[in-house]
Amino acid sequence: MRIAVTGSIATDHLMTFPGRFADQLVADQLHTVSLSFLVDGLDVRRGGVAANIAYGMGLLGTAPVLVGAAGSDFDDYRAWLDRHGVDTESVRISEVLHTARFVCTTDADHNQIGSFYTGAMSEARLIELHSVAERVGGLDLVSIGADDPEAMLRHTEECRARAIPFAADFSQQIARMNGEEIRVLLEGATYLFSNEYEKGLIESKTGWSDEQVLAKVGHRITTLGARGVRIERVGEPVIEVGCPDEETKADPTGVGDAFRAGFLSGLAWGVSLERAAQVGCMLATLVIETVGTQEYSLHRSGFMDRFTKAYGEDAAAEVRAHLG
Repeated sequence: MRIAVTGSIATDHLMTFPGRFADQLVADQLHTVSLSFLVDGLDVRRGGVAANIAYGMGLLGTAPVLVGAAGSDFDDYRAWLDRHGVDTESVRISEVLHTARFVCTTDADHNQIGSFYTGAMSEARLIELHSVAERVGGLDLVSIGADDPEAMLRHTEECRARAIPFAADFSQQIARMNGEEIRVLLEGATYLFSNEYEKGLIESKTGWSDEQVLAKVGHRITTLGARGVRIERVGEPVIEVGCPDEETKADPTGVGDAFRAGFLSGLAWGVSLERAAQVGCMLATLVIETVGTQEYSLHRSGFMDRFTKAYGEDAAAEVRAHLG
């Protein structure tokens, strides 16, 4: 199964604030917030939702096709992704703009404040999925993640026009979208990804109920933080999968991307939805134990030991058959 992953490609500048954001906010002054936080550290990491997802899929051996736009400063990043099993030949390189950049500060309670510079990401709207499909011999699924809004719309419309199954995954872009934009982007999706908060925003902005949204998509996949994930389908039992035990909680950045990487890899292997969700939760656990979104590694024996402990030997045997 050939999966293309579209979305942002960026570098992450991650900082840590030793206090609590909540302690710095004055309730009756929220309309004039002007704050500066003295942070303890700075980590510069590779990131971007599409690149994060593709990296995780590459580690799992499913050879994803990364589709997005980057700047001329992408060479080292490209080499890193290539080395970890990602097809980067469909990444557009801008001649004038830098690769996008995410700047994020995390407090002692793991709350985050972030800003995103789009840079070369604005050129993703110029990418034609048809040429990507021709190059790789066809696409079985396109994951449409947070990206230049025009690119997200173009990729969605092209998938519908060419009858290519797609996954709608708005994540960071949902805050700037209005109801009509969200309705257009999720209509006919085979999979709709969101966390609990985004789920509420989707329903609030579209004016659609949970049942109405579910009727528009094949599968609604809602991540529940430490409680795992819920998968809903019309007329089918709800699937709920919990998370493996964490060894530590280092950094929540990129956990959702890792879940998607594991879940999409499970789809590529052809395993059940429950099994795919279990792989996603296991990969997400590895990420939360690591600072940075692509700094974790996947050692087959260690991964399978923890997977077996969390989900049992029968589940592990099925996954082990696919994990290289």
